[in-house]
Amino acid sequence: MAVSDPGRGMRFLRAVNGLRGTVTVPGDKSITHRALLLGAVNDGPVKVSGFLRSADTLATLGAVRALGVLVEEEDDKTLSVRGSGWQGLHEPEDVIDVANSGTLIRLLPGLVASREFLCVLTGDASIRRRPMARVLAPLAAMGATVSGRRGDTLPPFSIRGGQLRGLTHTLPIASAQVKSCIILAALRADGETSVAEPGASRDHTERMVRYAGGRVEREGDPRGPGVIRVWPADKLSLGSVSVPGDISSAAFLLVAALLVPSSEVSVTGVGLNPTRTGLLGVLGRMGAALEVKPGQTLGPEPSGTVTARSSDLTATEVGPDEVPSLIDELPLFLLAAAKARGTSRLRGAGELRAKESDRLQAMAELLRALGAEIVEHPDGLDVTGSPRGWKGGSILSYGDHRLAMVGAIAGAASQDGVLVDDPGCMGVSYPGFVQTLAELGG
Repeated sequence: MAVSDPGRGMRFLRAVNGLRGTVTVPGDKSITHRALLLGAVNDGPVKVSGFLRSADTLATLGAVRALGVLVEEEDDKTLSVRGSGWQGLHEPEDVIDVANSGTLIRLLPGLVASREFLCVLTGDASIRRRPMARVLAPLAAMGATVSGRRGDTLPPFSIRGGQLRGLTHTLPIASAQVKSCIILAALRADGETSVAEPGASRDHTERMVRYAGGRVEREGDPRGPGVIRVWPADKLSLGSVSVPGDISSAAFLLVAALLVPSSEVSVTGVGLNPTRTGLLGVLGRMGAALEVKPGQTLGPEPSGTVTARSSDLTATEVGPDEVPSLIDELPLFLLAAAKARGTSRLRGAGELRAKESDRLQAMAELLRALGAEIVEHPDGLDVTGSPRGWKGGSILSYGDHRLAMVGAIAGAASQDGVLVDDPGCMGVSYPGFVQTLAELGG
């Protein structure tokens, strides 16, 4: 149960009878972004079903329209993107505001890098603190002209496209957003482009480009370091894209079921891309009762059903090699660790300090507010858990949707409830989250 606390936020109370039921979750945010962006340069219309209507994806929809692409909305979850190749992109009349979308501000530059017009991007306060050199520097090396704040490292920034050349680039940190930006630009470059990554980050862009007829190949360890090779594509032929449920959204409900006694929750039609399911493996190591049933493949993406049941958890360690496969779910791992027996350790997660908030610092504050014993490191946390759980408390979300939802889950698993200061920010990725949690018994 959730109770509004006027002027303070929303208090999420203990799920007295557990969480039980079968649900679907909104469409995958990462895949929705990519379907809109690649649809905008597709050779012909692309039907996108399962569209996630959230603050982030609506910013991408607005950006595509600002570039002159017609998008027709058939209903809340179905769009038709009327792409006509890269030549169909036109100079926007105004600055493009990405709002709070880190994916959009990093992928869109790659899409427009080959078009000889000016594009200026900005976003909200948290976006204007996001490091952008890792995107803008390789695009400049490929032939685009870029200019941004603090020596081309922060938004707002401008990009003027041009004739691109292939690039050999090494990512210092595994990042699907940076990799995807370079892939989008490489589709229009002269010659082959290669991107070496130190770990296997999510591969939605590669899958969708191949699904559209483009050539992208990866060499190396499927779950470790590798090199992505990209060749120019004369055209893309997507046809249609079915967006599965977002595993990152489903993870909140699954972890809630693990932590709240007498719970059993199933999420159907959820994406099971192996570069996104790292949390399931980590939770399994901790003793979580999880069942995964593969289902149909929706276009380029596998999907299925995941069921979670109340579990007694034990501590584990997550190192740099695993971080890319659960980068967005690490706050949930840390919450689960707070109720596990022993001390869990997270390392190699310095990238969390450059998300919507400094998620390492914010999670340390959140867990301490619940009474957990925390040691903070530059690239991770040590969490000494208590199987008895936590009494309750109040937490600050810093306007970060994932932290707010972690607070809600903590409330359902608490004794006396948890007050979340800004529940409205949950709509960035999971509109209707509070209602879904309530329907399950939260």
